[in-house]
Amino acid sequence: MSAHFTRRGLTRGITAATAVATLATGLAACGGDSEAATAVSDTAGTVTVGRLSNGAAKETTLKVSEVKSISAELPDAVRKSGKLVIGSGTLPSGSPPLGFVGSDQKTLTGSEADLGRLVAAVLGLEPEVKRFTWENLFVGIDSGKVNAGFSNITDTEERKHKYEFASYRKDDLAFETLKSSKWAFDGDYRALAGKTVSVGAGTNQERILLEWQKRLQSEGKKLTVKYFQDNNSLYLALNSGKIDAYLGPSPNLSYHVTQTASTPDATRIAGHYSGAGEALQGLIAATAKKGSGLAEPLADAINHLIENGQYAKWLAAWHLSDDAVTKSEVDPPGLPLDNS
Repeated sequence: MSAHFTRRGLTRGITAATAVATLATGLAACGGDSEAATAVSDTAGTVTVGRLSNGAAKETTLKVSEVKSISAELPDAVRKSGKLVIGSGTLPSGSPPLGFVGSDQKTLTGSEADLGRLVAAVLGLEPEVKRFTWENLFVGIDSGKVNAGFSNITDTEERKHKYEFASYRKDDLAFETLKSSKWAFDGDYRALAGKTVSVGAGTNQERILLEWQKRLQSEGKKLTVKYFQDNNSLYLALNSGKIDAYLGPSPNLSYHVTQTASTPDATRIAGHYSGAGEALQGLIAATAKKGSGLAEPLADAINHLIENGQYAKWLAAWHLSDDAVTKSEVDPPGLPLDNS
């Protein structure tokens, strides 16, 4: 999801018609980040995932404790601080099921922060989650305010100039349309000719869509790309026919489809595409500043969770089991520089 490098923040897949969306907008900050209402207290040796999810997840308590051989890999400064600062790029409106304000209308919940908390437990660190707008999440990583971003961040070759990665989930994109629409996407960009599609600015999927737009232009065909500042505006445009489809992260859009199923504005998934292009399976990764020395211990912590079953239970709790990977890798191949 994501090339963050410029422009507006990521438009996320929720709608005003959804109760969860109302909750998710409850903690919109005036600035670029928020440290409020992100703390979750766990009993020693356990991490509870899926708390306050308003039905988006099954609350599950997992046994997990520090693995000394892995925590010994941490950079001295992080180990001595005693905490892992986790960045979530979910301001202002949230991104169910990945990151959003919970049913208490104040606490951050979501699959991404939950994995960050599990990783922190393996590393023997206290998790501290900070919320940012999408673009400010990367500012936080750059400045050292954040140790690692757990926020549906796609591993890309461009980003490797500034960041190091520890992969943890497949990255698949989806097109969402009205349920009444007959349009479908089968992986061939030519299906987009004559269409108007919305995408989040500064995101990985925007790069892919703009590459398709360029190809269509070279063939004398038109693809119109539109941007919206918030989810309400995006879905109003989709419902009114001002756009034909929205391209975004598959987990968000699939969740939104389930929330609209019994409403007059029901939507559906019209097709999928890898977040790394047609020749490579995209990967979502924990993201740290390049040279920080964090990617290796993060990957080892994730692999410990995979090998001992907590990873599978975390995914199952959030209904994301189809996104599972067999292992976490440090800096695996990502979206190519040519976007192909």
